[in-house]
Amino acid sequence: MSNADEFTVYGGLSEVTDDHRWAFGTGFTDPLEGIDSSVPAGVDGAALARYSLMLGDDALVYSQRLQQWMTRAPELEEETAIANIALDLLGQARLLLSRAGQADGTGREEDSYAFFRDEAEFLNVRLVETVDADFAELVGRLLLFASWRLALFDRLSGSKDPVLAAIAAKAVKELTYHRDYAAQWVIRLGDGTDVSQRKMQAALCVVWPFIDELFTPHPAEASLPGVAVNVGTLRAEVDDVLHTVCATAGLDRPQRTGLTRVAGRSGRDGVHTEAFGYLLAEMQSVARAHPDATW
Repeated sequence: MSNADEFTVYGGLSEVTDDHRWAFGTGFTDPLEGIDSSVPAGVDGAALARYSLMLGDDALVYSQRLQQWMTRAPELEEETAIANIALDLLGQARLLLSRAGQADGTGREEDSYAFFRDEAEFLNVRLVETVDADFAELVGRLLLFASWRLALFDRLSGSKDPVLAAIAAKAVKELTYHRDYAAQWVIRLGDGTDVSQRKMQAALCVVWPFIDELFTPHPAEASLPGVAVNVGTLRAEVDDVLHTVCATAGLDRPQRTGLTRVAGRSGRDGVHTEAFGYLLAEMQSVARAHPDATW
């Protein structure tokens, strides 16, 4: 290989193209450039802020959980892929948390939301906060999350809030990769050896109880007609994807009871699993130890 060939890939990072993406969808351009960030007429700013936090917290918490797989993935290539999925989600979280600060009129910054809220103030679904015991659980959980979030953001790209619409439109490209990556691994493991098939089936049984929460409508959605997406309308679309993947992989869809709600409340209401407290402590420790530091 000549020196010119060796550095072609690095030179490509600075080239101007129509596809401003790198590392599986992590873009360097501002997707909100030129978009009016004022709250649309007739939209409740507080409700819009809460909804933005719900979607932002999903991405933030899951990104943190995926980052914990660095140095633990089975191959360097998979480690790179997981890292870039985590970066994509972190990018989505930053935009959504910033939107929350704009919408509620406080101007609260993304770092404040991420590092200086207590556990009960986080509004993420519980699927994203628990620990994966092995790689099969990781890809099984990612398949559920990415399939659901892709369907959600595909519809959200038509939101009458132009900021949410722009964030969703950018995220759809990223989430398409996330879903396809997970689906390919679920099929590979399910249709592989007896051991990999057994592990993949067990992994689906672990993550499946979290699925019902993804499709349970929340009052925050109902209060934002034309802005938010009613997640209850997504189930058939996501079920088709999961059915196709499981059938191709030779896996059975688990028949598991959904995760119990607490007095009718779940992750969207600030009720979380035991694992979440440990994750949050790790994520927030440096910022809370040095609250006046700049990064």
